[in-house]
Amino acid sequence: PVGIKDVIATADMPTQNGCATFKGHQPERDAGCVAQLRGAGAIIRHEHAQLSTVIDGMRHFVRLLVAGEPVPGVIVFRAMLYYIREYPQRIHHPNEDRYLFAPLRARTGEFDSVLDQLEAQHDKSDMKLRNLEHALTRYELKGASALHTLGALMDDYAEFHADHRCLEETVILPAATRVLTPDDWVGIDAAFAANRDPLDGQPLDEDLD
Repeated sequence: PVGIKDVIATADMPTQNGCATFKGHQPERDAGCVAQLRGAGAIIRHEHAQLSTVIDGMRHFVRLLVAGEPVPGVIVFRAMLYYIREYPQRIHHPNEDRYLFAPLRARTGEFDSVLDQLEAQHDKSDMKLRNLEHALTRYELKGASALHTLGALMDDYAEFHADHRCLEETVILPAATRVLTPDDWVGIDAAFAANRDPLDGQPLDEDLD
């Protein structure tokens, strides 16, 4: 979540400038900086950050298991797996493919090889997630003897996601900002603004410590 000072215009809530004279004042449109924050680029980065936080929590969970430290029930890890499958895998990644990557391909072929790589990673991510789910089940059935595999797969998934995020945020998002037109961004912004991340507003920093 992002806080906006009361002196900056927001179209969906009053902007009162900290002054009784402006009590109830409702701007007709967002200030430019607010419009940018609502835009797809900011939403994509925010969703990346949410996913990174969840993955960090999963990695910490597994490291505690390997170290023989107490952890919450395995249901906590399964809930994090479920979040990744239901939101990033089924909503975030398909939206990127359809609403960000496709318009960029239509404007230029300069980034086709990078986009091919990212789309392949979206597919590969599903396989890696499934492997993690299976490794967790093996741990539940076999106990400590299955922890090495679970730990290795968790580290691999975390590094895979970090590399994927870096490629999108350092190559594709700057390219889209440079190449795509305002009309392109209208559609992209609308698509990503409709996303409803179930973790928005949740205290994700209250981890497993």
